[in-house]
Amino acid sequence: MEFLTPGSGLIFWQFVIFVGLFFLLKALAWKPILSSLKERENSIEEALSTAEKARAEMARLKSDNEKLLKEAREERDRILREAREVAARMKDEAQLDAKKAADKIVEDARAAINIEKQAALKEVKIQVATFSLQIAEKLLKKNLAGDKEQKELVENFIKDAKLN
Repeated sequence: MEFLTPGSGLIFWQFVIFVGLFFLLKALAWKPILSSLKERENSIEEALSTAEKARAEMARLKSDNEKLLKEAREERDRILREAREVAARMKDEAQLDAKKAADKIVEDARAAINIEKQAALKEVKIQVATFSLQIAEKLLKKNLAGDKEQKELVENFIKDAKLN
């Protein structure tokens, strides 16, 4: 039962040792412990402020990055728009040039066809005239085979000449 109810001498010596240990710790350990706690508190505050600065810097960098991405997208869209416009202009010019070239080819073909047509008509006229002369020559030779027919033809020409 002694363990449950300590004696008064034991309590006194425990109190004396506690007070002595308290003053010894206060004199020797309390200041270093408080200074190390203060240093730890300062380092934690510095780490928090550094983290806050880093967070703010990251937010600023993210904002700048988003701004640059937006500008890059706008520049890309502008370049694509200009490229489409140039391509459309080039396509229109190429179509116009092709149409002009086709029109010129058609006009040249029409001119060549007209020239060939005129040449063919001229050739036909020449052949018709040649055939007509040949036929007339053969008829005259046949009709004027004798002197009597020749005299009748001359008399007919004279009569026609007098009437006119």
